[in-house]
Amino acid sequence: MKKLYRSATDKQISGLCGGIARWFGIDTTVVRLIAVVAALCSFGTVVALYLIASVIVPKEPVGNFGFDDHYTHY
Repeated sequence: MKKLYRSATDKQISGLCGGIARWFGIDTTVVRLIAVVAALCSFGTVVALYLIASVIVPKEPVGNFGFDDHYTHY
């Protein structure tokens, strides 16, 4: 079972969108665009949920190369 982590390598603010993108197996840019559009349309609710999730979701463990698919091919 895959665990959701905040990305340590693919992050702009807290790494949450990068972690969600890896968990779903989609591009990080798509997740970030969805988050920005949702934040603009929700009058701040998504921003509050993002901040709460950034505190609750743990950071990616140090040295966890199995989680980062970019490094498993080399």
